[in-house]
Amino acid sequence: MQLEFRPAPAGTGIVFVRGDFDPPRRIPAAVAQRFEVPRRTNLARDGASVEMVEHVLAALAGLRIDNCEVWVDEPEMPGCDGSCWDFVEALQKAGAVQQDAPRACLEPRGVTRVGDDQGWVEARPGDTGGLEIVYILDYGQHSPIGRQTLEIQLTPATFCRELAPARTFLLHEEAQWLRQQGLGQRVSWQDLLVFDERGPIGNPLRYEDECVRHKALDLVGDLALLGCDLVGQVIAYRSGHRLNADLVAELLGGQRGHVRRRSA
Repeated sequence: MQLEFRPAPAGTGIVFVRGDFDPPRRIPAAVAQRFEVPRRTNLARDGASVEMVEHVLAALAGLRIDNCEVWVDEPEMPGCDGSCWDFVEALQKAGAVQQDAPRACLEPRGVTRVGDDQGWVEARPGDTGGLEIVYILDYGQHSPIGRQTLEIQLTPATFCRELAPARTFLLHEEAQWLRQQGLGQRVSWQDLLVFDERGPIGNPLRYEDECVRHKALDLVGDLALLGCDLVGQVIAYRSGHRLNADLVAELLGGQRGHVRRRSA
């Protein structure tokens, strides 16, 4: 499969383009185009879909690239090493230019939370002028993953250093279930972190808390479905793609934030 990042005019946003259709099909990176599939973010429009887009979106959002066409010739994005580092490297090598238009941003007016006691995510006003993420991961005291917490002020530098190399993870029984559903057939234990009761199988950790870092990476990618910058604080407890998308939809549809323009 081939993926290309192509520059786009100001105001385009992030758009996936299925070049294997004639004519090519365009799928905006917007929460309205999302459809539910376990453990990944998929988008569809006009009979075409793109799958597992969260790492591509995280790389673009983490580097603050907001106008780009992502051309692909298959529905599923490359898994690479389970992180978004390969996408970051490609984008850094290509370089980015500052366009003559302000960036749109959304600032929460109050606290907006979705989920329940088992898992939730909320957005609230912040005081840094950027995006702060707090993620609490809790697999229980008897799990090899356990409880991990990460707090990060998101900038391109902190994203590249602290989040971009963190890889997808799951428990061994979860991996078996996904295989039974026909998912993840092209990946092995070397392509992502699979945990049994002793820890990751055949794959050393890049960070002691790599799991919570990857959950924060996924959250950055899912928040990109806002179509603008989120300025404030996002706190997540055991949240995943569905809850992340629910928060985005609530912020957009519930008029829970103030949208304004600011310089890049």
